[in-house]
Amino acid sequence: MRRPVLIIACALSLFAAAPARAEAAGVAAAAKAEPMSLWPRSGLRDGGRHYAIKGQRVLVAGTLRPYVAGQAVAVTVSRRGRPSKLRAGVRKVGRDGRFLVAFTARRSGRYVVRARGAATEDRGAITARPLAVRSIVPRVRRGSSGREVRLMQRGLARLGYVTPRSGRFDAGTGRALIAFRKVNGMARRPAASRAVLGKLFRGSGGFPLRYPKAGKHVEFDWSRQVLVLARRGRAERIYHSSSGTIVTPTVFGSYSFYRKQPGTNAKEMVHSSYFIRGYAIHGYKSVPNYPASHGCLRVPIPNALSIYRWIELGDRISVYR
Repeated sequence: MRRPVLIIACALSLFAAAPARAEAAGVAAAAKAEPMSLWPRSGLRDGGRHYAIKGQRVLVAGTLRPYVAGQAVAVTVSRRGRPSKLRAGVRKVGRDGRFLVAFTARRSGRYVVRARGAATEDRGAITARPLAVRSIVPRVRRGSSGREVRLMQRGLARLGYVTPRSGRFDAGTGRALIAFRKVNGMARRPAASRAVLGKLFRGSGGFPLRYPKAGKHVEFDWSRQVLVLARRGRAERIYHSSSGTIVTPTVFGSYSFYRKQPGTNAKEMVHSSYFIRGYAIHGYKSVPNYPASHGCLRVPIPNALSIYRWIELGDRISVYR
């Protein structure tokens, strides 16, 4: 049976460039008091277990507390008791020592990563708590439910796409997938292809803000037809949306919200937030994958109230191509 190929990456730049994840942060925080710890820098969690897609590269980070000059670290990755052993170089980051390892999950099943720091003159040998990563082949389609749907929903949510986390592939999950596909230049349909799942498990495919230093604000990207609620330099919520047609185009520029109208008005606009003249963000019964409105920014009715509540009078919106 073929052993997993392990690649050791010592460069601090690679460590810093790995996708930031709330799940990894939680694992790291829980292990903060331990002298040596491991946590995943790729993949997704469900029920306290870590998952990766078969064939993908799995990143695992490690920390030594405190850093001790000259302490070598041996890392083992095994599947079905067959280990591959390599050493990881440790770099000092603040008071701690850090390292990053990577392996390819070539087969389905459970992989276990173990790390041990050799004894030095200043400290004895230390061992990290083993980290298990399960390699799976997810198959997700509309109407399905269970672990794989929950993992997909977690992947969407951590990037800012507004989705239920029920573990059921429903209409709300489909809208989040359409928004994800729009942002990533994919076919605009509510489907979870292998390419979509691959990005989600890698933690890639988020929305790059045009104005990351604008504080709390709204962005509408006309080319992608997505509405983004942004705060603290990141896309906090990303929604499928539809703007004005060529005949009745949406205005471009930067504006402030000046009026809000709750409920449904005579034009069937739901929970409207106006930013210039009669142009508003509002819920509507029809939100296709292309520009279709009379100039406003349509959003699905199930999302309208939460968007309405998030927006405050005086908040800025930037509408751009």
